[in-house]
Amino acid sequence: MGIFVYLPLVLPLTALPVARLAAHHLHPRGATRLLAVAGTTLALCSTLCLALLMVIGTARLPGNPLPDGWSDPEVRAALPYEDRTGLVAIGVLGAVVAGCAVTLVRHVRTRAAAARALGAAGAGRGAVSAHGSGADAGVRVVESPAPYAYALPGGLLSGRTRGTAGTGRVVVSSALLDCLEPDEQQALFAHERAHLAGRHHRYLLLTQLAARANPFLVPLRTAVAYTTERWADEEAAQAVGSRRVVARAVGKAALVSARSPFAGPAGSAGPTGFAGPAGPAGFAAAGPVPLRVAALLDPAPTARFWPPASAHLLLAALTATAGTAVSALSSVNATVTLVRILHGATLL
Repeated sequence: MGIFVYLPLVLPLTALPVARLAAHHLHPRGATRLLAVAGTTLALCSTLCLALLMVIGTARLPGNPLPDGWSDPEVRAALPYEDRTGLVAIGVLGAVVAGCAVTLVRHVRTRAAAARALGAAGAGRGAVSAHGSGADAGVRVVESPAPYAYALPGGLLSGRTRGTAGTGRVVVSSALLDCLEPDEQQALFAHERAHLAGRHHRYLLLTQLAARANPFLVPLRTAVAYTTERWADEEAAQAVGSRRVVARAVGKAALVSARSPFAGPAGSAGPTGFAGPAGPAGFAAAGPVPLRVAALLDPAPTARFWPPASAHLLLAALTATAGTAVSALSSVNATVTLVRILHGATLL
């Protein structure tokens, strides 16, 4: 097994340069998908290697399920690390499982709480369409003095209505709508619908779980929280036909909005807010909202992923691919080696 069993635990360090390059040089859609796939793969490999180390750690525990031959000195000599590492892995793997479970429970509870609150609020001003005609287009305006907006994915909605339950709802407070011009309101609705259409909550949940599995993947979680917002911004700009209108809407919302009452911690997979998954309060003064506005004032990014449009794109893709490939190969190598050792132990 050698060093290969440890590589997947440290290879997620490549997440930092990949996150920076992808978030600022790739199209937001491609960056989100690249980071989600890379983060999920690295997290799975890291967890697998912890499980392999845990098997070693259980060798000295009373009542362990390993065969008697496992204690043979020749078998132990085939393992180039101490059993104490395996004992540490038991606690670390337990913490990973507990952290992922807490994240999943929080995700479900947040969505359920938002759905219950939406049902209790009633129709408010009623559902409005993107053209303000009053037709039901999956947008719910809630009478509230707190300015906020978020996208609530379908599946946990209470009081389902035809045509909206499967895809989710856009929830906007009356206070926020009163702060925006009509064209800016359309940008807001288009932004939130883009979150629902792109299933952005799934990417956020995957990267949140990956960061729980390996703290080195936290930069990917932060980057995906930003790229999903940029993805929705670009979709909104196409829908309303003006990047400047979307930039103006994002800026106004950031200035007046409160944290969404159902948005979880920054980067969580709860309802996604117009000024970010955690609302403007979740970002520093020089954080993603100013970056989003600046990006919207620039020309639209190219959606081409390959051939690369720049050296930054090529470097991000190669780094992500190399890191995930080496991590996966190392995990397979360590797994096969351990299986062979266990099989040999049963024959002793």
